[in-house]
Amino acid sequence: MVDAETDILVVGAGAVGLAITRKLALSGASVILAESNPGFGMETSSRNSEVIHAGIYYPTGSLKARLCVAGAAMMYDYCADRGVTTKRHGKLIVATEEGQIEGLARLKDIGDANEVPGLELIGEESLKAMEPEINAIAALHSPVTGVVDSHSYMAALEADAENAGAIIAYQSRFESASFDGERYMVTIDGQGEKMTLSARHIINAAGHGSRQVSLAIETMNPDIVPPHYMAKGQYFVSTRKPPFRHLIYPMPSGGGLGIHLTLDSGGGARFGPDIQWVDTPSYDVNPNDAKRFHALISTYWPELQPDELVPAWAGLRPKIIPDGSVFQDFVITTEKDHAAPGVIALYGIDSPGLTSSLAIADEVASKMDLS
Repeated sequence: MVDAETDILVVGAGAVGLAITRKLALSGASVILAESNPGFGMETSSRNSEVIHAGIYYPTGSLKARLCVAGAAMMYDYCADRGVTTKRHGKLIVATEEGQIEGLARLKDIGDANEVPGLELIGEESLKAMEPEINAIAALHSPVTGVVDSHSYMAALEADAENAGAIIAYQSRFESASFDGERYMVTIDGQGEKMTLSARHIINAAGHGSRQVSLAIETMNPDIVPPHYMAKGQYFVSTRKPPFRHLIYPMPSGGGLGIHLTLDSGGGARFGPDIQWVDTPSYDVNPNDAKRFHALISTYWPELQPDELVPAWAGLRPKIIPDGSVFQDFVITTEKDHAAPGVIALYGIDSPGLTSSLAIADEVASKMDLS
């Protein structure tokens, strides 16, 4: 017995799943979004820096480069239209020693190739004029980098999707999907109550659960489903109000962007994330890591004192490569990749996934035949 029918089932109500649901519902398709948690964005999408990235770091031609640049522009426009707070602080990637200046130039070359607007290399005199308290000798200035109120952004996506007719089912866990040659019979567990949903298409945007969801679709080629790893990132906040007007980033290292300083809506400073590869989910922040954070932050903000750092939160980034040694692009697979008709599966949607979410939704929609 089928309990409900829909054109499209989207699995996962993070920023990306919500953006996809909104996009497809506005196109006129019937869409159900299933999320195992009690609300939207309770995993990766709500545990990050909330930065609107410009697209500087990613190899030219990669999905991250293309979708980040497009997504940032779309996010500013969308948030302005929907009354969601964004602040275009601008970002300074700083060199604190001579040996890092060449790296700044390389980053600018990549950003220029990715068509990131407004990038400028600045020397020490100009840098000090912009940020008198910074300890650095040069910087790459990105004027379009900013921050977004991610909760309000996701709430707006949710409202748009529902107003366009989408059904969003929280505490509804995807269990399995069989295929009858035309449609998928999907088993959903809603707090212990099983239901069967019939769908023509399945969009797997389940984040950390994407591998598990794909392996539970009977037509999916399991050899195409990438592995899943978790990179934990801790954040600290400071009790001292920062003397900076821009987001401050060190040179990237260790598979991440370094312990950077971002500004919250009240002008306070938050720092992170670090990278710790973990086997089991954990959102604890180790207070003892404040010393390590301080050592890194003090290279560009020497006035900050160790006892002014306070543990804040941690996030887990979904990874498909286990150690950050090579670049990991977004992965968006379709039937031609995995042999499952009508299924699109997304993997490794870590940073800049929030920034890219509206562009990712367009990318997914462009790969679908809804006729």
